[in-house]
Amino acid sequence: MKTLRDILYNVSIREVHGSTETIVNSLSIDSRAIGRGDAFIAIRGVHADGHLFIEKAITQGAAVIICEEMPQQPAEGVTYVLVNSSATAAGIIAGNFYDNPSHKLKLVGVTGTNGKTTVATLLFRLFSKLRFHCGLLSTVQNQIGDKVVPATHTTPDAIHLNALLAEMADDGCEYVFMEVSSHAVHQQRIAGLKFAGGIFSNITHDHLDYHKTFDEYIKVKKAFFDGLPQTAFALTNLDDKRGNVMLQNTKAKKQSYSLKTVADFKGKILENNLTGLIMTVNDKEVHFRLIGEFNAYNLLAVYGAATLLGMDKDEVLQALSDLSGAEGRFDYITSSNDRIIGIVDYAHTPDALLNVLATIKNLRKGNEQVITVVGCGGDRDTAKRPVMAAVATEHSDKVILTSDNPRSEDPVAIIQQMEAGIPVHQRKKSLSITDRKEAIKTAVSLANPEDIILVAGKGHEKYQDIQGVKHPFDDKQVLREMLELMGK
Repeated sequence: MKTLRDILYNVSIREVHGSTETIVNSLSIDSRAIGRGDAFIAIRGVHADGHLFIEKAITQGAAVIICEEMPQQPAEGVTYVLVNSSATAAGIIAGNFYDNPSHKLKLVGVTGTNGKTTVATLLFRLFSKLRFHCGLLSTVQNQIGDKVVPATHTTPDAIHLNALLAEMADDGCEYVFMEVSSHAVHQQRIAGLKFAGGIFSNITHDHLDYHKTFDEYIKVKKAFFDGLPQTAFALTNLDDKRGNVMLQNTKAKKQSYSLKTVADFKGKILENNLTGLIMTVNDKEVHFRLIGEFNAYNLLAVYGAATLLGMDKDEVLQALSDLSGAEGRFDYITSSNDRIIGIVDYAHTPDALLNVLATIKNLRKGNEQVITVVGCGGDRDTAKRPVMAAVATEHSDKVILTSDNPRSEDPVAIIQQMEAGIPVHQRKKSLSITDRKEAIKTAVSLANPEDIILVAGKGHEKYQDIQGVKHPFDDKQVLREMLELMGK
C-alpha cells in the first residue's frame, strides 16, 4: 500500500487540495478502469481530454485526482493534486507506485524510424543466449524471460509500462530492452524512467500525421537522448545524417557505429546473400544469418550496445552469428516446387520499402521477377502514400497495390492516393486489388519459377484493421497457402 505522499515524490506540484496521507490502491489514466480508492490521472490526450472524465472517475470510487485544472465543483472527500503536466506526472507517479523498477535493472531504449524492433529483439535474444534473465518491450510482443505478454502499443502508457517493468524486476530480470517510439517520448510515457543506454537507428519520413513537420519529429527523437543520464551510453548511427544531431546535448557517453565512416563500432559488408551476411566488425570477420545492409546496421548497433554493457566482444559476436531476426522482418519462405521466394516485411515507410527492395536486388541471381504487394495504413501519414507506390514501381517488375489496415478510411481512396505517385511510363507495371488476400493470390499466379514475391507493410501483424474491427490476417500464412494452392 502506498500513500499519496509516497507516490508524489519528485512530481512538480502546483497545489494540493485534501490529504496527502490518503491510501492509493491503484492508478489509471482511463476513468473506466477506476475502482474504489484509486488515483485517476487526467491527461490531455490526442483524441480525448481526461479532465472531461474526472466526474466519472469519482463516481467509480476515485480517491485522488491528478489534474492540470481544478473542476468547477470539487467533490468532498477527494484529494486533488494540480500539476503542470499530468502526462509527465503520470510517469513519475507510476514509477514511485511500483518502486521505481527501472532503477533495479539495466534498461536500454532503442529509437528511430526503422530497425527498432529488430535491434531490441536481437539484444533480448543475445543476452538470453548469454544466460541473462531479460525483458523485452517491442511492437511484436513483450516478454519476461520465456513468458510472452501481448503488445498493444510500441511503447505502453506510463502506468502499464512501469507495471510491466516491476513484473520484470520482481521476476529477476537483469536487462530490459525496449522500443522507444516518438509518440511515447512526446506523450511523456517514458517520464521518470532510468535508462542505462539509448540507441538511435535512423530517421526517415514517418508519423507526420502526428508530428506535423519532419523537424518536430527529429526534435522529439532527440529529446530521448537529451534526457539520458551521465551514467548511460548514447549510441548513434553515424551514416544517418541526423546521427550526430541526436548526441548534441546528451549527458550520456557518446558512441557511434557505421558502415561508411570511422566510428567506435565499424562494420564492412563482404558478402550479402540468402545464406546471410559476411562482414567485418571492428576488423573481425563474422558470418551472420541475417540478410541485407539494413540488418548490418542493426547488428552493429546490437554489438555496440552489448559491448558498452560490459559483455565480452568475442562472445557477443559468436552468439550474434547464430541469431535470426524478428518475426515479420525480411521473413522469407521458399516454395517447394517452383522455388519461388516469398518475403514478408513490416516495411511501411518509403525508406524501409526501398531498403528491402535494394536488398532483394542484391539477392537476384539473374532475371527473376520481383513482384511487390504493398498498401498503406488508414488514419496515418497520407503524404507517404504516393511515395510508397513510386518506390515500389521503380524497384519492382510488377506491383500490386492493395489494402493494408484501412482503419476508418475507404481502402479504395487510399489506393487511389498511392496510384497518384506512379509515373505514367510505369503504370503498366501496376495493378490495384483492394482485397489483400486476392492481391497476394494474384502475385503468386503471376510468379514464374524462382521469382521473388515481396508482401510489404504488415509484417508480424496477425490482423487487418477495418472500420474498428480487427479481422484475422497473416501475410506469411496467406502467402504460404497460395503457393501451396497453386502447386508452386
